Amino acid sequence: MSGTCLTALQMEPPLFYAELAAETRARTSLGILKPGSVVNLEMPTAAGAPLGGHVVQGHVDGRGELVSFDPVDAKGDPELTDWWLRVRLPEHTWRYMVEKGSIAIEGISLTIATWDGETVGIAILPHTRRATNLRVLNPGDPVNVEVDVMIKLALDQKRRSNIEVTLEYLIANGY
Repeated sequence: MSGTCLTALQMEPPLFYAELAAETRARTSLGILKPGSVVNLEMPTAAGAPLGGHVVQGHVDGRGELVSFDPVDAKGDPELTDWWLRVRLPEHTWRYMVEKGSIAIEGISLTIATWDGETVGIAILPHTRRATNLRVLNPGDPVNVEVDVMIKLALDQKRRSNIEVTLEYLIANGY
């Protein structure tokens, strides 16, 4: 739910019930949602199904803050124009950011267009705006952030060894 991997304990369509661990309440926005909040829901990808894009696990790294969400063409039809999303990220996630790298905001797999050291800028297509909760969020709202697990893995492997992570190394090791 909004990027957080949850186990549905009970299904009573259109509702489902899940428990939130203290870790989940502390790290995500779920513990501060109000009744009637719009959230993103997505079923997990079945094992063996083809994957497209980057891996989003639902393992939220922290809460960011929505800085702005503006139409690229302020005079254009909001249903047809691209949008520009800016999110201030928690400091402990900064080392995983790279322009044109991947990030999940509210569980939405996105590409980082700009990175200024604290805030990511992301180009949002009209379909993504229509199909997600981004359209109802306001500046200052918390958003769930999941960094790219492949960058986490590469940095962890580099930390554990003296191997230099180069393009050739990544290709040779299946990245």
